[in-house]
Amino acid sequence: MRHRSTSPVWHPFTQHALQPAMTPIIRGEGAYLHAADGRRIIDAIASWWVVTHGHCHPHIVRAIQEQAERLDQVIFAGHTHEPAEQVAAGLLALTPPGLDHVFFSDSGATSVEVALKMALGYFRNIGEPRTRIVVMEHSYHGDTIGAMSVGARGVFNASYEPLLFDVAVVPFPAAGREQATLDALAATCEKDQPAAFIVEPLVLGAGGMLMYPAAVLREMHRICQAFGVLFIADEVMTGWGRTGTPFACEQADIAPDIACYAKGLTGGALPLAVTLCGAAIFAAHVSTDRARTFFHSSSYTANPIACAAARANLELWRMPEMRARIASVAALQERCLARLRYDERFSDLRRCGTITALDLHADEPGYLADVGPKLQAFFRDSDVLLRPLGHTIYVMPPYCVTAGDLEAVYATIDEAVDHVL
Repeated sequence: MRHRSTSPVWHPFTQHALQPAMTPIIRGEGAYLHAADGRRIIDAIASWWVVTHGHCHPHIVRAIQEQAERLDQVIFAGHTHEPAEQVAAGLLALTPPGLDHVFFSDSGATSVEVALKMALGYFRNIGEPRTRIVVMEHSYHGDTIGAMSVGARGVFNASYEPLLFDVAVVPFPAAGREQATLDALAATCEKDQPAAFIVEPLVLGAGGMLMYPAAVLREMHRICQAFGVLFIADEVMTGWGRTGTPFACEQADIAPDIACYAKGLTGGALPLAVTLCGAAIFAAHVSTDRARTFFHSSSYTANPIACAAARANLELWRMPEMRARIASVAALQERCLARLRYDERFSDLRRCGTITALDLHADEPGYLADVGPKLQAFFRDSDVLLRPLGHTIYVMPPYCVTAGDLEAVYATIDEAVDHVL
């Protein structure tokens, strides 16, 4: 029997039996979304972590408009265009040294797929066919098959288990147990001789906004170097200032062999992703033997309009005031979080840069905790866009957010917890 709905659209990460009606949005401006019924909603999670400077930033909007009038799309195999070339050059100037080549794609998960294929292709082409991938417990890298394979196994991907390839897993470096993670990584690298270790630097996003220090990230990178294992930094979420610096790897003073960037790459205006790699990985694919070609593409690789948005975003990041703005938002977040520090309803209050998170004392922790949908419904009715990860509430706003905006967000969190508990 057909499920009755007012719309034929199937929404992501949505159980339509429990949430049959969606909120129609007609306009975005700064840190706010405007609903069709006139409500103004604070976007406290940057619309799934993508919006950095604010919705409909004038500089990015103008760049999109101007590019759309010149070149909308061109096949990127055998062709190039100025926006892509300028974005690539701008990225190499902003990202850690040692990243020399830029491969364009269109989503964070796809950038991870590209990274995995780069790693396996590299070892195959140099005559050392390593195929094992090492991952971190609780990680999430996307919803395509390869990205799911290197993410935590659980409710997100249980239905697709037969399609997923086997990986080695090291424990999350929880406070006081960091050495166990490092020892496990070293043992796995020595025993299995894997091709790559993929990790979300400093913050594991969908796994519960779990945070660990830069010193651990630095040591994991050192271990990989010692065993010739490629280090893949998935900065799809942690990039573009979220952790307090443009990219999380900066805080550990490391340069990954391969890095994945997306989400805030265009300021959140259009879908675009990149996978950056070192010269050796690119060189291993360059040959008169066409079988060593890097076989990956999508129809919209390096779409000119998306690249124009990314170029405008990079121009904003070259402005000195950007780092000051990031620091200001981080300080506002810390001040708001501090007010809940001794509240017995919460535990593990944490912050990394502009990201804050806290856990509720719930009977059923985890992503499917019953408290999650109840909180989300309260936030929706209060005109605050927050999507708890089960019993974990997190705040990750656009950088144009004001002190008043954040105070309203945290006041709503306080009210919501009282309501549902």
